[in-house]
Amino acid sequence: MTKIDKLNTDLEIKLGEKPFIDPSAKILNSSFGKYTQIGEFTNISNTVLDDYSYISEYSQVDNTEIGKFANIASNVRINPGFHPYEMPCQHHMLYRKKMYGFGENDEAFFNYREVQKVHIGHDVWIGQAAVIMPSVKIGNGAIIGSNAVVTKDVPPFAIVAGVSAKILKYRFTKDIIKRIEEISWWDWSHEELYKRLDDLKDIRKFVYKYSK
Repeated sequence: MTKIDKLNTDLEIKLGEKPFIDPSAKILNSSFGKYTQIGEFTNISNTVLDDYSYISEYSQVDNTEIGKFANIASNVRINPGFHPYEMPCQHHMLYRKKMYGFGENDEAFFNYREVQKVHIGHDVWIGQAAVIMPSVKIGNGAIIGSNAVVTKDVPPFAIVAGVSAKILKYRFTKDIIKRIEEISWWDWSHEELYKRLDDLKDIRKFVYKYSK
């Protein structure tokens, strides 16, 4: 009998000014802020990931702008490519013509995909295997449940789940949400975050201390 305590475990990762990107990830035309992390076998293209955000393993993200402190779980799909279902044929031979010897690719179609960006706010949590469809906007502080398929915009601090995703509730009252957005703690400096970290653990103390 062989006992294994640890197998293929990485050393503790320490994040810094430069993004930590796993060597197995595939990146194309994308930008990353400080203290960001990209997990194993993740594919990212035409995307901006702002400070302190992370994308976990086996996720795929295209044509997306992601705010600060975003928490993206594994196997998430953001802005999947769509097929031209309004035509008689849905096959990608219509726009990936080179693959089939049909001439040049349809760059106008690919441009049409690219302009339908997804926008994800600050401090958003996206659960495992969720799918965010093209052109969706997700507000600050929102939570997307695991396996949800998000086809419509999600308001700030809403919790959504299901297929298609629906609002279950809001994390806080409208007045508290307004105060959190006014405080905009996600714009604090690294030093301010270090000093005020405990204040982010209690909503009552937080609002009382930092509201104008």
